[in-house]
Amino acid sequence: MNNQQFLVGLIGAEIQMSKSPALHEVEGRHQGLDYRYELLDLTERSLPVSALPALLDEEERRGFAGSNITHPCKQTVIAHLTQLSEDAEMLGAVNTVVFQNGERIGHNTDWYGFYKNFECGLPDVARSRAVLLGAGGAGVAVAHAAIKLGIERLSIFDRDSQRAERLASQLNDRFSRQCADPITDIGAAMRLADGLIHATPTGMKSHPGLPIDAVWLDQRHWVADIVYMPLETELLALARKTGCRTLPGGGMTVFQAAAAFKLFTGIEPDAERMSRHFAELCRATL
Repeated sequence: MNNQQFLVGLIGAEIQMSKSPALHEVEGRHQGLDYRYELLDLTERSLPVSALPALLDEEERRGFAGSNITHPCKQTVIAHLTQLSEDAEMLGAVNTVVFQNGERIGHNTDWYGFYKNFECGLPDVARSRAVLLGAGGAGVAVAHAAIKLGIERLSIFDRDSQRAERLASQLNDRFSRQCADPITDIGAAMRLADGLIHATPTGMKSHPGLPIDAVWLDQRHWVADIVYMPLETELLALARKTGCRTLPGGGMTVFQAAAAFKLFTGIEPDAERMSRHFAELCRATL
């Protein structure tokens, strides 16, 4: 036991059901650390997103080692940081902040989390074309991972069409080829696609429902969701019923959490152990 103390947090909205505290704290105990993980919930505190700077100040004042950042703060947090990692700067979204020597350093472990989850869960699927729903903070990271995974063409839809256009342009510039297009007709894009990546809050307990029209799904599609509460969203349930191969969001959560744990502590966590614990947490809430 080394008895090192770490206090870390999560800032976001509607996060009371988050499994991150248990996931981090149990791994911390396995590593012999005094490790505490707190939720700073905008919804619970009846605060607007504009309260984000005050929450960061609170964490620093109380001696937090760092904080995870989730919806709807992954992009707005950047203005309140002193440094960005290469990944965070490139993606324009932050899900992990480390407080170090008076600095606030923003990182992005979301893209890595999705990449590893896809590699493990859908290693051999067709990757010529895919549709991405959502171009917000999570969508930006997932889109980067998708191209790194070898998806040749990504069709991006967002209710804010300018966000989709901006993300497609950024990907094309970053990868120096025409690898992404903004779309407005999801159904038409699905007819050409091998798979669907869902990166919006739809399907969470607080945002129930389907993000697409059910008739757009076909048995030949694969479907990857980043929502993990519930682990089987309405979208994944529909996809499974349709005969699609599916990828729940839990694996992304585990791999991004493992990367964040290392950033907070400097210690390499056991990702397989964290995966087993995550599965137990999910079974316990069924």
